[in-house]
Amino acid sequence: MIRLIGYLFGLASVLALIVAGGVAIYLNGMTKDLPNYEVLASYAPPVTTRIHAGNGALMAEYARERRLFLPIQAIPDRVKAAFLSAEDKNFYNHPGVDIYGLGRAILVNLKNFLLSSDQTMDRKIKEAILSFRIEQAYSKDKILELYLNEIFFGLNAYGIAGAALTYFDKSVTELTIAETAYLAALPKGPNNYHPFRREAAAIERRNWVIDRMVENGFVTSEEVAEAKKHPLGVNLRRTGSSLFASDYFSEEVRRQIIERFGDKSLYEGGLSIRTSLDPEMQIQARRALQSALLTYDQRRGFRGPIKQIPVEGDWGVPLADVEMMEGRLSG
Repeated sequence: MIRLIGYLFGLASVLALIVAGGVAIYLNGMTKDLPNYEVLASYAPPVTTRIHAGNGALMAEYARERRLFLPIQAIPDRVKAAFLSAEDKNFYNHPGVDIYGLGRAILVNLKNFLLSSDQTMDRKIKEAILSFRIEQAYSKDKILELYLNEIFFGLNAYGIAGAALTYFDKSVTELTIAETAYLAALPKGPNNYHPFRREAAAIERRNWVIDRMVENGFVTSEEVAEAKKHPLGVNLRRTGSSLFASDYFSEEVRRQIIERFGDKSLYEGGLSIRTSLDPEMQIQARRALQSALLTYDQRRGFRGPIKQIPVEGDWGVPLADVEMMEGRLSG
């Protein structure tokens, strides 16, 4: 009997060693295919290029992904608190990856920089190994910084700074509790909480984040009650030229930047370009040009009506179809 037990124990030990060896070989094969996670240390996401007039006024923005990179020190505590409340209040306390919390959400986004999207068992194992390595290599602040600057918020807005501008036309420091909570709700599924198509769901999710913020001690009950009273208040920021009468000037700048530095630098490089354009002089020049063109046209005399509309019936409909003169300036 003792010999049998010894035999079985030896056999189990041999099998355990074989299994352990097989696992080691398998994991070694997995790690060989892993990308270099150290590239996150020099992570440089596509950032919006901004063109300014001579007085600093914003003229135009160009980007494939509307993003403005913010270091973690520049992100207000209340904004960080909203995301921690929405995902994982213990993010700064647990030693590793919390697969049910922000740790998982963050690391999934970071790993998507580095891995394909194939949903296989091999990928899941690679994710686990890569998660461990990222946690060991970078501080919590660094991981949160990468996450908050990378995530997609919908409406072509990437990163918290870009989202604040896109949804509320505000800087991150100007966001209210309600606005911050809504942005914190979006990464779970921007289309699920669209501000116009799914407003009710968006408000419900925003209020849920607000409740988590008070539970976690980030805001007071009085602030929560006030925040929930507000509508979403989304004020979409207009795109294109931001300074009146600067369209053609901005377009010429765009062409020159592409010619000098390339297409990628313009749309991903986050350039800040100061031009010689004087907004007031530009308006005066446009007004002078239009006045001269009108004077020239009037000197040629009357050349007949643009269109004749019968006064019988509803003459308002054909009148509305007449193309009006556009671009005139008062004064």
